[in-house]
Amino acid sequence: MKVVIDQARCVGAGQCVLAAPEVFDQREDDGIVVLLDENPPEQLHNQVREAAQICPALAIELES
Repeated sequence: MKVVIDQARCVGAGQCVLAAPEVFDQREDDGIVVLLDENPPEQLHNQVREAAQICPALAIELES
């Protein structure tokens, strides 16, 4: 799995950080998503999929 984020679409809701804190973080100044691991280990895939599904801006794309 490869994770791609579109920071221009991010609204800083933080749902991704709550779902997968090992993979996503937020910038201190504006809350925009920061990708910590673009190729997360398999044990985090379900959390990353959930993060992508609940992102209100659809700023997270998953590639196989």
